[in-house]
Amino acid sequence: MELLESKNLPEAIGPYSQAIRANGFIYTSAQIPLTADGKLVERDIKKQTRQVLENLKILLEDSQSAMDKVIKVNVHLENMDDFGVVNVLFAEAFGDHKPARTTVAAKELPMNSLVVMDAVALPIDFR
Repeated sequence: MELLESKNLPEAIGPYSQAIRANGFIYTSAQIPLTADGKLVERDIKKQTRQVLENLKILLEDSQSAMDKVIKVNVHLENMDDFGVVNVLFAEAFGDHKPARTTVAAKELPMNSLVVMDAVALPIDFR
């Protein structure tokens, strides 16, 4: 098992790793809508979703993976009424690649976020 960290994202806000590589798979911790300098994006579902997806992309790339290597994504929304907006932005971020996904509503998310996502991915060199 290898602990992974991106220098291009804020440090983890708790006692956990940003990501872990185990048996070739990359498991990311939940990404919240923080900018590189650690500031929370304003409470707008489009802006927060774009930031979360960008953070996920950066973490995967810095872990020698990519969005098109993602197997599974877990999405947590504060409000399921935002599902349609998140779905459109999710589709844009993943393009033709369609990973398995679970989307659930959560009463409270870290740092009062509207959306958080984590993923499981294969390494970039996996065929």
